Amino acid sequence: MNAENEDYLVLEKQLCFSLYSASHRLVRSYRLLLEPLDLTYPQYLAMLVLWQQSELNVKELGEKLHLDSGTLTPLLKRLESKGLVSRTRSQQDERVVQIALTEQGKKLKAEASHIPISIFQQSGMPLEQLLQLKQSCDLLFHQLEAL
Repeated sequence: MNAENEDYLVLEKQLCFSLYSASHRLVRSYRLLLEPLDLTYPQYLAMLVLWQQSELNVKELGEKLHLDSGTLTPLLKRLESKGLVSRTRSQQDERVVQIALTEQGKKLKAEASHIPISIFQQSGMPLEQLLQLKQSCDLLFHQLEAL
């Protein structure tokens, strides 16, 4: 390896480190806002999907969240124990578990409505810049997923 290549092996020049650090801080900010709602950040992400589509199966939810069913099952069990979702086996295929919002889960949406605005304000960044950052992150995810 020559000196030019070694220059890239500096922590501050690593894209992964910048993304990791920003993501860690962002999740911490969400955690503080979600605590009064008794939600973890992954539970909040699942609820975001369910607030858009109040009923879907575990596989569909996993695809939207980029998570496998082994990761989702404990998360959904906790949401169910909190009374926010119900889980039922499909009558057509017992292997398929349907997830549906409960009335309590639907009501929680109003309590969470301030979170995106709070995060936007905490960022201190213009909306256009945040939207561009999101688009860049989405593109990076899809490019790496295609490998």
